[in-house]
Amino acid sequence: MSSAGASPDLLVVGAGVIGAWTALRAAESGRSVAIVDAFGPGDPRATSGEESRITRASHGPDELYSRWSRDALTAWRELEARAGASIFVPSGVVWFAQREDGFEASSEVTLRRLGIPVERLSPSELSRRWPAIAGTDLAFGLHEPEAGALRARLGLLAAIRELEALGGSLRVDRVHPGRADGTRLLDVETDAGERISAAAFVFAAGPWLPRIFPELLGGLIAVTKQDVIFLGSAPGDRRFEADRFPAWIDYDGAIYGIPSIDGRGPKIPPDAYGPPFDPDTADRLVDPASIATVRDYLAVRIPDLAARPVVETRVCQYEATPDTHFVIDRHPDYDNVWVVGGGSGHAFKHGPEIGRYVAALVDGGTPPNAPPDDRFSLARDRRANAALRAGSSSPRPLPSPTR
Repeated sequence: MSSAGASPDLLVVGAGVIGAWTALRAAESGRSVAIVDAFGPGDPRATSGEESRITRASHGPDELYSRWSRDALTAWRELEARAGASIFVPSGVVWFAQREDGFEASSEVTLRRLGIPVERLSPSELSRRWPAIAGTDLAFGLHEPEAGALRARLGLLAAIRELEALGGSLRVDRVHPGRADGTRLLDVETDAGERISAAAFVFAAGPWLPRIFPELLGGLIAVTKQDVIFLGSAPGDRRFEADRFPAWIDYDGAIYGIPSIDGRGPKIPPDAYGPPFDPDTADRLVDPASIATVRDYLAVRIPDLAARPVVETRVCQYEATPDTHFVIDRHPDYDNVWVVGGGSGHAFKHGPEIGRYVAALVDGGTPPNAPPDDRFSLARDRRANAALRAGSSSPRPLPSPTR
């Protein structure tokens, strides 16, 4: 991989979910592949380095992402079987619809058109099924019974191990673009000055991507601080464990929750975009206002959790584009360099399909799962779009809790 050794066909910069699955898909197609990452897979500073992520098919009217999420889940399940590890947690996902004509309604239409299992629940049905949910003020609940959560760190490490089993390599080092010959990048350079050459390069460095290409991505991908709060259930209370309670999302409320997995307690992160965040230097301490947001929301929607103690906190980050679509495109200055990022809070579940798409581009072919538009283009006019994930717009206010 270095200047003194054999160069791989593909060098992937970044060992998060996008980089890992891109490398794995390329290795499956017969390419020699190497990954280099500044901290290694699963590091808590990386966007993919956390415990759990929701996987769901609802994406409003967008059929592509609904299909991608389903195909990606199949890939996660296949990886799970090969690795002998429990990656998918089949909790189901419930959407709390605050209005009849919102994101959830358009998602239901799309899912039914695609034949993806979904059921609409009245507020009373929602509360009968999961009595801890207070839903009388909701328009309806939308339940995806085949959705759930992914053990994020476990799944990421399983993908890296499979890559290594196929002959791929992982190196822990920080790199930046190195020498070029016209429109071809020849190598990347480590902080120590060592050069790593390859035939092609994919930069999938998550929150560090705008720093690697500031002129190209500095105004396109915003890195924001996202607080994550875990609460402790009451002694003997198993109602909020993943085999008894669903993951849930309130799109208009800009908040979501994942039931207790592996004894960590329910995870409830506010989903509105946080302040700008430096993934290298910023302390990862949650803002007390985020805890207050969680408690105020739960007092209305899941009252029995509202006063439970905080047992763990995390700080993650989003790398968001203005329209929440990913960036997947060839670098405008290099024929053999692809830039992949802008996960916008909904990339993890799609990892296997993003990897398949990117690997096909690197091979020079037409991806079989390509979108019908230029949504991933660097040159796209990316005006704000609140149709893909909660928190894209200002949250709608909840009714005041009855205390």
